[in-house]
This record gives sequence, C-alpha cells and structure tokens, in this order.
Amino acid sequence: MKSRFVAKSLKVCAALGFACLLMPGRALTWQAPAAQQQPNSGATQTAPPADQAKPPQAQQQTPIVSTTNLVHLIVTVTDKKHNFITDLDKTDFKVLENGAPQDIRFFGRETGLPLRIALLLDTSNSIRPRLDFEKDAATDFLTKVIRRDRDLAFLMTFDNEPEVIQDYTNDTDVMSEAIREQRAGGGTALNDAICLASEKLSHAPLPKGPDSDIRRVIVVISDGKDNLSDKALSDAIDASIRSEAAIFTVSTNTDWLAIDDANKPSKYNKDEGDRVMQQFADQTGGYAFFPYSTDDLAESFLDIGTELRSQYFIAYAPPPSTTATSQYRKIDVETDRKGLTVRTRKGYYAAPASAQ
Repeated sequence: MKSRFVAKSLKVCAALGFACLLMPGRALTWQAPAAQQQPNSGATQTAPPADQAKPPQAQQQTPIVSTTNLVHLIVTVTDKKHNFITDLDKTDFKVLENGAPQDIRFFGRETGLPLRIALLLDTSNSIRPRLDFEKDAATDFLTKVIRRDRDLAFLMTFDNEPEVIQDYTNDTDVMSEAIREQRAGGGTALNDAICLASEKLSHAPLPKGPDSDIRRVIVVISDGKDNLSDKALSDAIDASIRSEAAIFTVSTNTDWLAIDDANKPSKYNKDEGDRVMQQFADQTGGYAFFPYSTDDLAESFLDIGTELRSQYFIAYAPPPSTTATSQYRKIDVETDRKGLTVRTRKGYYAAPASAQ
C-alpha cells in the first residue's frame, strides 16, 4: 500500500523567515536487492532505514510509511565525459549537512517521474539578434522531452517584466505556436521571472492517483544579463531552492567563442551573464549549457531530457533546528567512485525551532 506524497505549497522570493524546504514523509516500498535490479519507471525504489527489521524474501514488498519530515534530494552523477552513471547503490553515496554525515533513510532511482517544466524565454531587446535562436531552442526542447501522457509545461517570457504566455499544457504544438509569436523589446527582468516561475511550480498540478511525485524544472534560455528586476540574484536562487526546482540554463551569448577550429569552437572566457547562468544551475542542481549554434542545441536539450530520467532519489532526516529563525544549511553529496561528478542542490532552509 502506498500513501500519497503531498507537496507543500511554498511561497517564494521571501526573507529567510519562511518555512524550510522540507517535504512531508511519503510511503515508500522496499524491494529486496537483486544482482542487476532494473529501475521501475515512474516509481521510487527504496532501501529500508537502518533500524528496519530484516528484509522480506525476494519479490515480496513491504510498505514503509515515513511520518517524519525529510530532506529530499535529486542527484545526478556523471563521468568525465558527461555520461550519466545510473548503476550506483545507496552505499556508494555519502550525504553531509553542514559538514556532518547524515544517515540516508531512503534511496532509489528516479527514472520516470512526471515533469513539471517552466520554460523561460528571454524576449528583451538585448537578445533581439538571437531571438530566432531562442525560439528554435525552445521548440526543439519541448518536442524532445515532453511526454503527453505524463508531463506538463508552461511558457513564460521576460523583458520589462515576466509574463505567463501559455499555462500548463502537454500539447507541444500549442506551446510551439506561442513561442513563434514572441517579439523582442524592453529590458531584462530575469530574476523576477525565476521567482515567479518558482512560485508557479510550487503549485503545479499533480498526477491523479496514489503516486503524486513530480520533478520540478526551470529551463532558462537567455544571455543572463539582468538589468530590470526588482528581485536580486540571491532572491531568485532562494525561490528555486524553496520550490525544489532545478534550473537548466541555455546561453544565447556567443561573444565568448573562439573559432580557431571551425568544427570545434571553444570557450575562452565567461562574461557576467554567463556566470549568472552558471550560478543558477550550480546552486539548484541543474546544468548550464553554452551551445555554439542552433545546430548544437539538439544534443544539449537531449542531455537535459536524459538527465531528468537518469537521476537518484535520496532522503534523510535532518537534525532539529536550534534557532528561532529560518536557517540555511549546506548540503554535500559525495561518492567513493573515482572520476565521477555528483550534482544536486547546494542546501535548503531549515524551519525555525518553534515550527518543528
């Protein structure tokens, strides 16, 4: 028997006094280990807590219901060539909170969770020469990633201010038509757009039925040069962290390209906008892409789609807060496997002691 995982509606772009990014416990089913156990698409395979009784016989399933607030992490592991590593086990990972080791309570492979995607398209005057580039990128991404029976996406543009152009839909034709109609003009309110998108993702429609887990994703196509937001960069990062949304950025900036070899253009320097795009991705567990041209976009967006279904789920019970105010706690996830890179969000906001 499984219980539903109910995602809390979180307000974003607020001061640190808000509730922490802890998700309520959910029912998880433990499965006996096998030599080569395959991930179950759309479901989380889990290992029992350390104090759980001896596991049942193979093929038998025992429901385990957690009633304790846990920190939920979506983790991506890649090798030096950016190949996704999907065969790791619970024992291959170590989780640190503020430098202190944590006991991994639940572990699984998130291979098929329904996606809730915010597609943010920069339509400011600064990217006018590259707007067609953005449109091609956005359309290409949608057609490669969205599954009509499981996923939903909405389109938001931002220039002087962010605006939702197309609400949640699984119809890529409708989304593509909305994208094609956009024109460039005005300033760039990137931070405000991420704050608004994060809030909207916090209230995303959940799948019907007992399994209501979803994966929240923000895809930003921009040059990263904000000049008009009311919100600061830190506000935007905080907002995405609180909503548990990973940010994947696709840069439209080609100023940094070196063309020593026309077949293999390379990056020689990141400007301020590039660094902003990189920071959004690094802090939220996403990834920053710097494609050379629209011809290179297919691989970049295919990587995003593949990554979203090649990840691990890790949950642990955090230590109780001892302060009366919301507190940011740093998270590090490591693996003993050599030559691998582990990516996840960098931290969360713990609830004040009075709220626990």
